[in-house]
Amino acid sequence: MTEELSDLQLLHELEPVVEKQINRHLSMRKDWNPHDYIPWSDGKNFYALGGQEWDPEQSKLSEVARIAMITNLLTEDNLPSYHREIAMNFSMDGPWGFWVNRWTAEENRHGIALRDYLLVTRAIDPIELEELRVEQVTRGFSPGQNLQGGDELFAQSLFDSVIYVTFQELATRVSHRNTGRACNDTVADQLLGRISADENLHMIFYRDVSAAGMEIAPNQAMKSLHKILTNFKMPGYTIPDFRRKAVVIATGGVYDPRIHLDDIVMPVLKKWRIFEREDFTGEGAKLRDELAKHVEELEETCEKFEIAKERRLERERKVAEKKAMKNLLVSSSAAG
Repeated sequence: MTEELSDLQLLHELEPVVEKQINRHLSMRKDWNPHDYIPWSDGKNFYALGGQEWDPEQSKLSEVARIAMITNLLTEDNLPSYHREIAMNFSMDGPWGFWVNRWTAEENRHGIALRDYLLVTRAIDPIELEELRVEQVTRGFSPGQNLQGGDELFAQSLFDSVIYVTFQELATRVSHRNTGRACNDTVADQLLGRISADENLHMIFYRDVSAAGMEIAPNQAMKSLHKILTNFKMPGYTIPDFRRKAVVIATGGVYDPRIHLDDIVMPVLKKWRIFEREDFTGEGAKLRDELAKHVEELEETCEKFEIAKERRLERERKVAEKKAMKNLLVSSSAAG
């Protein structure tokens, strides 16, 4: 089969695969309701209805858990942009269109549930959260925003889209799962575990559709895979002050370079047998070799991060010790 297929040709070739994957997804998915995972009895009115405004002392989450929850929620909030992107690339016809709408419906409950949990438990400043939501959704998101280079990089193809969301869904699953553990709260852990299960099924759909596409046009798929992975960023990177938030999240073990490489990048590449298959030729083979070098660079990034993380944690320990000592001296002085 000819390598350089148009998106329209690929959509047609992959339609039976999409239909099969939809049926598998519907047989594997578990229906759940966001309201079942919210501790409503903990809730109370805010000032506008005669209640109490939010106070930082009301939050029971650690800094890592709080920032991770906000980042995860704001990422989910950009669903309108994600829906637009896959609708433009997948089309709204036949099985493709059914999946676009089904996926959007399932994803929508994630943001609903996360926001309800955070507001009911008063874990975060609701005014700040709403301001961030408006700014984040106004900015929008497109995978093409990640890419650096000429205009050809910014042109999104079907392969670009389906390969990107494969990695993004798996990364989101891992981020939610680790955030749930960081919350140190049974309800939050259950909620985020439920969301993670959704994300995992979504990832399987995109991963297996991508795999089928690689069988049809391997070199064309490799071109997109190389472009996506070497420029990969999570959708949340458009969140205001994302760099600082990412450092806190990484240092806290929710999502860091090692997790990205070992739990997201490598499992997918191994599933697709990228470094074992022999159907890449010419430019495709060259890009596969470059991707192998990129993986080596990611490994080096992991090692550098671990060193930087240990230095940061050591500085924080020293600051905490000095603060504790100062408080002890103040207490001793007051007692004397």
